[in-house]
Parts: sequence; structure tokens; C-alpha cells
Amino acid sequence: MFRMRAQSSLIAAVLALSVVNAAAQTKITAPKNKYSPADDVQLGREAAQQVEKEMPVMRDEQINSYLNAIGRRLVNSIPADFQHPEFRYTFTGVNMREINAFALPGGPMFINRGMIEKAHNEGEVAGVMAHELSHVALRHGTAQQTKATPFAIGQIAGQIAGAILGGRTGQILAQGSQIGLGIGFMKYSREYEKQADILGSQIMASAGYDPRDMANVFKTIEQESGPGGPQWMSDHPNPGNRYEYINQEARMLQVSRATHDTREFQNAQAHLRTLSPAPSAEDIARNRNAGRNPGSTGTGGSSRPINGNVARPDSRYQTYDEGNLFRISVPANWQELGGSNSVTFAPEGAYGTVNGSGVFTHGVEIGVARNENHDLNTATQELIQGLQQSNSRLSRPQGYNRGSIGGHQALQTVLSNVSDATGRQEVVEIYTTQLRDGSLFYLLGVAPRDEYNAYGSVFRKVASSITFAR
Repeated sequence: MFRMRAQSSLIAAVLALSVVNAAAQTKITAPKNKYSPADDVQLGREAAQQVEKEMPVMRDEQINSYLNAIGRRLVNSIPADFQHPEFRYTFTGVNMREINAFALPGGPMFINRGMIEKAHNEGEVAGVMAHELSHVALRHGTAQQTKATPFAIGQIAGQIAGAILGGRTGQILAQGSQIGLGIGFMKYSREYEKQADILGSQIMASAGYDPRDMANVFKTIEQESGPGGPQWMSDHPNPGNRYEYINQEARMLQVSRATHDTREFQNAQAHLRTLSPAPSAEDIARNRNAGRNPGSTGTGGSSRPINGNVARPDSRYQTYDEGNLFRISVPANWQELGGSNSVTFAPEGAYGTVNGSGVFTHGVEIGVARNENHDLNTATQELIQGLQQSNSRLSRPQGYNRGSIGGHQALQTVLSNVSDATGRQEVVEIYTTQLRDGSLFYLLGVAPRDEYNAYGSVFRKVASSITFAR
């Protein structure tokens, strides 16, 4: 008992010396949020359960204890304005090679083994964790849903899990055709990214770390990125001048005697070197897909195979009114399949489930994506780039055709892909336009290549039938 009190006093003394001029720090205001902190906790808990099932989380006591020691130190330094007693912070390692980390609403955080292995010191690990912790403390996940259109707000726990599992394993679980916008929830806006950088810097300083290590780790991530760029940076778009403004914040905080390297960090790295090399996200996706037969979306009690007996599109059309956002007409033999941020229309036999998530091989998906105030061409390119992050075999557009949807200027292009659900070549026809609020409205038509002649004209007719309510 005496030793514990002595250690606590020593820590308090160190922290008192760490920040000399915190009064000059940048003021951060949490965004508006219509959800309660209890909602964050529920969403995070449900998504974490799915992550535990689908990702190679580590049961290594040494690594998880080390991560929790850093995490607790950071949590205790969250400013009072952003403390949420309901939140339950946990810190768990993931046995994956890539430099990556993500945190869920309400507190669960997962840190890739590659983050520890590639970091130059403990400060860099703490920097990424402080950034992710700031997203949680500022409640950016549910705040982002608060700003979404009514059509996009739904059962977002599944959307969160789909975003994480799809982005990190190269296999989107939310959409078995590998086409979908489940990534939208976890891809924060540049405004939120900068907030997390700044608040994370302040939390680091208060915890006795140097925020400049956060700036340095972003360079480490960029240097270590392979083809297509690192996953962390694609989920966390660079607000611009990130390295400069984090260092500027550090100068205002004037951190002294900060923790950079520790024996615990060195021991953690040494311990990881004794383990078998961590698999990559691609390795995990390949192993997960191993043993699948063409035409089947998987095996096991949680999966329902696509039967492949898909009727041709009916010549009769049925009109649907979608949430006071738009109206659309589709072949009468297509069924409506609701999603968290999209809706799919597909014929019987063209849809099923994989690990509890919906898949389709014929039909259309319609949704709304956030747009960073870009023009239609740029927003469409970002949409396709987001799809390609989880669909490595999705081709690049050769160009765009111009037209209109619901009286709005629109773009159209046709891409090729290989369906993980069937192993067949498929065609993906993409239509995009911008709504009055600037968000990007998209329609994705999907059909096997050898059946596209029967579907191309249908996709065009469906697109031309759309009318907007606003």
C-alpha cells in the first residue's frame, strides 16, 4: 500500500511538470449530437462483439496489459468537458500486420500488432491511441450520424461493424457483392480528424507524452504504406498540414520531461518478435474465402447460399417511395432489401447472407454518401476509390458519360469486378448526382458479365425513373 501511494505521488509530480502552459491550447467544442452517451455505449458494445467474432483479436496478456496501461493513462487525461462516466474504455490488440487502430463509440479500442511493431517509441503508439480516443470522447461516430440524411440513419451498429470488417479484411460483410458504402460511418470528415488531432495532442500532453510523437507517427504510417495507401490513412483523411499544426499545438502546450520510450515498450516489441509473424489483411481475407464454392456465399449455420436461379427482370415495374427522399421504379419481380445507409432491390435467388450480412449478385443498390464539399466529378471519384479499397479487383473508370437523374446533373460509368460471392465476373454500373445539400446520391447496378445484356437497359430505366422529394 505504501509503495502504491508513493508511485501515485511520483506520477502526479511528473504530470505536473509535463504541461507548463496548457492555458494557450486550442479550444475544442464537441459537435452537435442527437444521440445519448448510452446510445454510444450500446452501439460500441454491439459492434465490438462482431469484431471479436470476425477479427484475429489477441488473447496475449502481456500485449493487452501493455495497451491498457497506455490507454488508462490517456483516459485519465481526457478533459472534464469530454468525460462520459457511462463509457467503458477497453484496449485490445489485433494480430494483423498493418499499422492500424480504430475505436468504437462508447470506448472499445482495437490496436493492430503492426502499430506496436513499426512504432519508433511508446509516444508514437500513444499518439495513435490518443487520436482514436478523441474520436470517442467527442462522440464523432454518432455526431456524424446526426448530420446524415434521414435515409442514412438506421441500424448503425451493423454499419459500424461492416465498415471495420470490410475495410480491414478486404472483404465487405455488409454487401456480399463487395459493393456498398458501409465504410461511410468510420471515415470521419476532415473537420473531425483535425479535432481528434488537436484534442489528442492535449490528452497526450496531460498524460505526460509529447504530442510531436503523434505528428511523427503519421509520417511513419505514410512511409510504411504499401500499394494503395495505408488503411488508417484512408479511414482518417488528412485534414492538410497535419504535421505542422500538431507541432504548433505541442509548442503551445510546452511539454517537458515527456515520455518517449519505455522499457515496457521495448519488452512488448521483443515479445512480439518471439511470436509467429502477423498475417496481413489480405491473408486473412484469403483464408476466410478458402473453400468457398462458386455460387455460394459461404458455409455454416449463419449463411444462406445464393441459389443462382435468378429470373430475368420483369417487364412490369413497381414504384417505391423511399423515406420522403426519392421515388424509384424497379422490375416487379425485384424485392426491396433495406440497409443501414442504403436500399437494395434484387430478384429472388440473387441475394442471401454471409455471416449475418446481406449479399446480392443481381440488382441495384441506392444510397447517399457524405461529400466533402466537392464537385460531382471529384465526389464520384472518391466514391469509387472508397469502393476499390474493399474491392481490389474493381476496375478504374475509363471515363464518365453525362446525363441527368431526377432533374439533377448526373454521371454514369461502367466498371468490372469479380464477385466474391460467386467467383464470377460481374459488371458494376454506377450513376451519381448531387442533392441540394451537397451530399452524393448514387445508384449501383450489379449483374454477372454474361447476363449484362439483359440488365444494362434495366439499370438505365431504373435510373431514369428516380424523382427526388427535395
